[in-house]
Amino acid sequence: MAARRRAIKTLSITVEDDLARGVRSLRRKCPIMRRVHDATGLPPLRRREPGFEGLARIIVGQQVSVASANAIWERCLATIIPMTVDTVAALDDEALRSAGLSAPKIRTLRAIAAAVGEDGLDLNDFGDADDAEIHERLCAVKGIGPWTADIYLMFCLGRADAFAPGDLALQVAAQHAFGLDDRPSAAELAERAEAWRPWRGVSARLLWAYHKVIKDRAAQPL
Repeated sequence: MAARRRAIKTLSITVEDDLARGVRSLRRKCPIMRRVHDATGLPPLRRREPGFEGLARIIVGQQVSVASANAIWERCLATIIPMTVDTVAALDDEALRSAGLSAPKIRTLRAIAAAVGEDGLDLNDFGDADDAEIHERLCAVKGIGPWTADIYLMFCLGRADAFAPGDLALQVAAQHAFGLDDRPSAAELAERAEAWRPWRGVSARLLWAYHKVIKDRAAQPL
């Protein structure tokens, strides 16, 4: 078991070849993933730089459409110059609200800034910490929940086995892929995803791509 955990920890997704490697593994052992990949092809890499800026962008994008998230992020980049914890700490709430940030998101960014500046949280380097430990340390920051931590692990740190069972799009995609009557809960999806270790991060990307396929099919005229 220890050897298996070490193997999972060393896997990362940094380039498209890593995705392809994970897809090959998933296709070999999971007919569901094989069918999903047949429908989607190789999913997007979707990597972001680790650190405060990467985490801040995840926070900004929560619970809004992609278009709205991109627009608010551009306003944040124009307001928070440079995009660092020191700048966030120095700006007042009115300046941050003018960038389109809600009160909860302002509080979360300030909590992250405090965790980095005062508590020594290093978002760039978690050393030898495994996914579970990093997840716990991120969620200890007020305002960061499991979904945010999962997304940061997946796209900013490139952890190959990170997964976001609480993500609505992943749940919907899994419902279609497995032919379920109801959308699976986070706990149910996490249980199904155990079969996709140590490439759950690739399975998530495939399911997100599959969700787009489902939406595109639904939008086509009869």
